[in-house]
Order: sequence, then structure tokens, then C-alpha cells
Amino acid sequence: METTIPSTKAHVTRDRLLAAVAVGVFLVFLWYADNHFSAYSIRILNNIAIFIILAASYNLINGVTGQFSLEPNAFVAVGAYTSAILTLSPQEKLASFIIEPMVWPLSVISVSFPVSLLAAGLVTAVMALLMAVPVFRVRGDYLAIVTLGFGEVIQVVANNIVSVTNGPLGLKGLTPHTNLWWSWGICIVTIFCIVRLVNSSYGRAMKAVREDETAAQAMGIDAFRIKTLAFTFSAFFEGVAGGLLAHLITTISPTLFTFLLTFHLLIIIVVGGLGSTTGAVIAAAVFTFGSEFLRVVEEPFSLYGFDYAGIPGMRMVILSMMLVVVMLFARRGIMGRSEFSWQWLFETAARVRRRIRSD
Repeated sequence: METTIPSTKAHVTRDRLLAAVAVGVFLVFLWYADNHFSAYSIRILNNIAIFIILAASYNLINGVTGQFSLEPNAFVAVGAYTSAILTLSPQEKLASFIIEPMVWPLSVISVSFPVSLLAAGLVTAVMALLMAVPVFRVRGDYLAIVTLGFGEVIQVVANNIVSVTNGPLGLKGLTPHTNLWWSWGICIVTIFCIVRLVNSSYGRAMKAVREDETAAQAMGIDAFRIKTLAFTFSAFFEGVAGGLLAHLITTISPTLFTFLLTFHLLIIIVVGGLGSTTGAVIAAAVFTFGSEFLRVVEEPFSLYGFDYAGIPGMRMVILSMMLVVVMLFARRGIMGRSEFSWQWLFETAARVRRRIRSD
């Protein structure tokens, strides 16, 4: 025991130091990208950060806790509308709400972007907390149906509460506050918080509920409390991501937050590996970048002297084929339930070196 404790402490210190160095290097990369990359490339990087936030937080309830929930589009919509409404000035609200004037006191409230993101997360978390009471009375497929219905309800509400959301017209002319520092800064904070939660006693309880809820309750775990915690924690960051998304595209409407958004996130966490935060991060980055990169197949192009007409929708076909390949050869996803660790990296590098020397 006396020899293992110092070794463990040394490993922890080393891992923290390496993590700090990695974050520092990444911040330098962000500075370089912010000053040298094109506006299109910067937009893709912002999208990657936002989808990593969404995938990691969605994975907490679906993968770590094992609850088949289909609500992300609703929470993203609530966060986006909350942040957008709070950052618009009274004059902008007066000009935008042409069908009905905005209800008081929202019509005169205007706050800074950071405050609006915090409010977006809190409002979404409170809504998740209120939802948890009826939602977690059911399990499995019934839970998926209930949360799916909630997403549809939010979209209908956004279309009809014209004095709050401006109805089908949506909210336009938002200030593009979202930049690389905001999106990736919040992304790093999100991953840090989720990893800390998953590795805590609450995270172990979440995994116990995932494996066997009845057995977990028999061992003294309050399954309802644990599921509510995961649901609320996940909703907070999904709401913040909605605020970032609103101020990236600068215009939102109810049609933006359909089930397709939830479907994309579900694909991401399944491909990455249900229960793996690392897998969610990798799959979100690959999926977001790949969706943009494959736009080339939808545009006319020449290859070896032959001209090819672009095929609309082909990129989604290719992504679907890639998904089938992943499911055939990696049925538990890219990472399964494994997580990245520096020790794993060092051991892998050592195995590669030994193999090279033996060859």
C-alpha cells in the first residue's frame, strides 16, 4: 500500500499537468484560428463546439443514466428563445414584433450576453425539473414517447405564443455574440463538469440505475432523484448551447428546432458509444465537420476529365452508409463505454514502439 499511494498521486498530478498543457495548446490554436482562419472555417469550429456541448450533455441522460429520452430539441429551443429575448433591446423588440407587441416586462428587459446564457441554462433546468415529475413515472419506450411529445409541444407553443416568441416569424437580427472563445470556453467547462459528475458518487449511481434500476433501488439508491439530477444537469447545458446557437446564426424560428436535431444528436452519441463522454466528443466533431466537408458531393464537380452533376441530399446518404459501417464493425460505437486517459495513451504508444522494434 505504501508504494501504490505515492504512485497514484504522481499519476494524478501528471494527468492534471498534461490536461492543463493540452488546454493551453488548444487555446493557442483558438487564438490562431480566430486571427487567421476564414469566417466559414470559424463558423464550422463554432458549430463543432456547440454540438459537442449538446452531445456530451445528452449522453449524460441517455448513455450514462440509460434513460431513452428524446427531448433535446425542446430544451435547445427554450434556451435559444430565452437568450435571444433577453439580449434584444426594447427598440429591436418593438420593431420585430409586428403581429402583436411583446408582453411586459419582457418588452423592456435587455441584459448582456453572458447573463442571457446563464438565464437560458437556468430556465431550461427549471423546466426539466418540473418535467421530471411526470416523465420519470414511466420507463423505456414510454419515456421516449413522453419526451418526444414534449418536444412537439414546445414547437407548437413557440408558434402560438406570438407575444413572447413572435410566432412563426421568429426572432431576427440577433447580435452575433457567439465566437470561438465563448463556444469553446463553454464547451471545455461543460466537458469538465460532466466528467467530474460521472466520476463522482452520483455518476456511479447513474450507472447503477442504467444497469438495473430495480437492483439499484434495492441497494438504497433513490433512482428518481438520480434520474432527475441527470435530466436537469443535461438540460442546463443544452439550454446554454441553445443560446450559443441563437447568437451564432442570429435568427431563430420554431422550424429550426424539429425532431431532426434530436435525431442527429442520437446518431452522434450512438456512434461515439453510449455512456462515453469521449466518444460523444469525437463523434460530434466528426459528424459536424463531415456534414460540411461532404457538401462537395452535392455540387457539380470534375473528376479525371468527366463532369458530374451534384446530387442534392447525397451527403446524408454517405453519412448514413458510414453509420451502417460503424454499427457493423463497432456495435458499441467508437469508444464503447471507455474514456480517454493519459495512461491509456502512454500504454498505446509503448505498444506501438515495441511492435516497431520487433519488426
